[in-house]
Amino acid sequence: MNTIDAEKTARLIATASAARVYDLGRTLEAGTPVSPNHPPFRMALMRRHGDRMREDGGSGANEMLSLGCHTGTHIDALCHVSHEGRLHGGLDAAEAARGGRFNVYGAETIAPFVCRGVLLDVPRALGMEMLEAAHAITAAELEATARAQNVEIRAGDAVLIRSGWPVERFGNAEAFIGWKSGVPGPDASAARWLAERKVRVAGADTIAFEWLASGAGHSRLPAHIILIVEHGIHIIEVLDLEQLAREHVYEFLFICSPLKLAGATGSPIRPLAVVA
Repeated sequence: MNTIDAEKTARLIATASAARVYDLGRTLEAGTPVSPNHPPFRMALMRRHGDRMREDGGSGANEMLSLGCHTGTHIDALCHVSHEGRLHGGLDAAEAARGGRFNVYGAETIAPFVCRGVLLDVPRALGMEMLEAAHAITAAELEATARAQNVEIRAGDAVLIRSGWPVERFGNAEAFIGWKSGVPGPDASAARWLAERKVRVAGADTIAFEWLASGAGHSRLPAHIILIVEHGIHIIEVLDLEQLAREHVYEFLFICSPLKLAGATGSPIRPLAVVA
């Protein structure tokens, strides 16, 4: 048995060495777009080279970070959203947060993802470069996109939805957040379509995995309620899906390991798409 395992491991390593890796995470830096509901990213050097010199001439530098767990590319834990005072599984949301952090469904409970990933490039399927502001992605559009790409959504998949929204907007935080213009994203029918297929995680390239109507801000988040509260499906936001889309990579090995932040409502991540 050990010999067989060693052979499998060797083949896996050989395959991985020849694989192409796509980085789906956005760079965290000052000015990174963040929802008004969450703290922004800040970084400050606390010690610079030369502040303290060692006897051997060496010197070190370090910094302090300040950010919310929903800043930049991140994953939502199941304690992130409640409905009518209840978390996923009917747990009392207020009781779960006693003590200053969540005692259930925290980010430390999110298992690492090593699974099949699927990109659904909605604007390409619709003959567009990017979706317009406040475009509601429907279940019918997801179905049509999967059919156009000749891919099937299976239970346990990571399904990543491209809107094309960041192409010209990620460098402009106000435009990317779309507070006035709205933001394209999945509507309630699309969220239910994903839930019916029992996906493990759903992600998008926008500030929120939602259809945000013009001028409505982030006041209503039905996709979050359907996926997180009703079905226990994690959500990933602010993905960089452009290279996958340019190269028409629609199926891949999806790898993502959230930080084990005890009691946190989410975690910054750097997900990868791997193609042999």
